[in-house]
Amino acid sequence: MSFKVVVDYSVCQGHAQCSAYAPDIFEVDDHGMLTLLIEQPDESQRAAVLDAIDSCPTGALRIQE
Repeated sequence: MSFKVVVDYSVCQGHAQCSAYAPDIFEVDDHGMLTLLIEQPDESQRAAVLDAIDSCPTGALRIQE
């Protein structure tokens, strides 16, 4: 089952927790700007994405089925 990663950039504060859990999906630069590297990751990456979502202190991340 495929899924899409959704980022609310108006809520993201660049804490970079997501990139620690899923560095192939999320990248945060030195200025705290998040880049979503893969919008529709493989199912094999779902667990890492869910860990990243759970770690986000601002709740800026979610998945869409």
